[in-house]
Amino acid sequence: MAAQPPRPVGERSMGSSREAARAPARSPAWASTQASTPGAALAVQRESPESGLQKHYSNLCMEKSQKINPFILHILQEVDEEIKKGLAAGITLNIAGNNRLVPVERVTGLDVGYNLLCDVGAYYAAKLLQKQLNLIYLNLMFNDIGPEGGELIAKVLHNRTLKYLRMTGNKIENKGGMFFAAMLQINSSLEKLDLGDCDLGMQSVIAFATVLTQNQAIKAINLNRPILYSEQEESTVHVGRMLKENHCLVALHMCKHDIKNSGIQQLCDALYLNSSLRYLDVSCNKITHDGMVYLADVLKSNTTLEVIDLSFNRIENAGANYLSETLTSHNRSLKALSVVSNNIEGEGLVALSQSMKTNLTFSHIYIWGNKFDEATCIVSFKFFPSLKAFSGIISVTSDIIYRCLRNGYTVRHCSFDN
Repeated sequence: MAAQPPRPVGERSMGSSREAARAPARSPAWASTQASTPGAALAVQRESPESGLQKHYSNLCMEKSQKINPFILHILQEVDEEIKKGLAAGITLNIAGNNRLVPVERVTGLDVGYNLLCDVGAYYAAKLLQKQLNLIYLNLMFNDIGPEGGELIAKVLHNRTLKYLRMTGNKIENKGGMFFAAMLQINSSLEKLDLGDCDLGMQSVIAFATVLTQNQAIKAINLNRPILYSEQEESTVHVGRMLKENHCLVALHMCKHDIKNSGIQQLCDALYLNSSLRYLDVSCNKITHDGMVYLADVLKSNTTLEVIDLSFNRIENAGANYLSETLTSHNRSLKALSVVSNNIEGEGLVALSQSMKTNLTFSHIYIWGNKFDEATCIVSFKFFPSLKAFSGIISVTSDIIYRCLRNGYTVRHCSFDN
């Protein structure tokens, strides 16, 4: 005899309808009926409290070595409660896979950079991090988040699943930086942390250096442009000590740290013992050719560094020659070097260019903003006829262009001086 259509309970759905269809076969208490909606709709008779649908479903998943679907388990819990109340003789399980009310768990990244989010926005970002456990990337760069907002975000990152956080340009200051440093003492999932241009203070920079001696999860950290009032380079000293003990950090950004030759010496001394760092950014500092003596020396034995950014320092010809000698005769691990705007003239530029002739690993060099002369241009056209690896917009005279063309070199990118 045909039964009356049962009253539907639970309008959300997620998971496999095939799993649900197989479940009734495991228990004689289940009585299937024809589905009235797309998906898997099952009509079941009343269950006793001792043998609920949740238990049957969990046992079946364990027997079949299948992962328990939390949404299906939630629906079965609601059904068990209806059965216990005795509200209906039959229950319909609607677990259609195309139901729009199913929670979406596929969002893994969120980019809300360059907006007007303030501390209130940081509060909601923190709530999002608490609820959305699948989020692995969050970009909040260049908003208006202050120290209080930074505190809110840092506190919810304890034991979270987030892997990459960008806070660049938010003025969380020293106070907010201290909360992030404290977070790194506990968090074991975050791999990349960007706190550049956040007005960090000396205290928070030293705190980060101290914490990273123990944290084994962080792979890249950006501490660019802190607000430092000391000329003693205490922050660089602590970062150097950290590099001696940390063997997980891959990328370190220390742009605008007022690093001088003594500071680069501290970092280079640490690099003798470090076997993980591959990217070092010390651009926009006060490093001169004397500091290149330490860097050139450590590059003779260091085999892990692949990219060094020395842009906007003042290494001049002497510093370029130190690096060139090492790259020509010793180092075979460095792949890219930026010496943009370092007051290097033709002699130093030619030396760096020629090092690429013998060192095939050294494939990218960035030299714009220096002082090109005729010899530099001829060497660059000779070694890099397409100018793909030689990243310099060369300003030359018509006489140099004529000489290059006469010798069969291809001129692709150039501008003329008046």
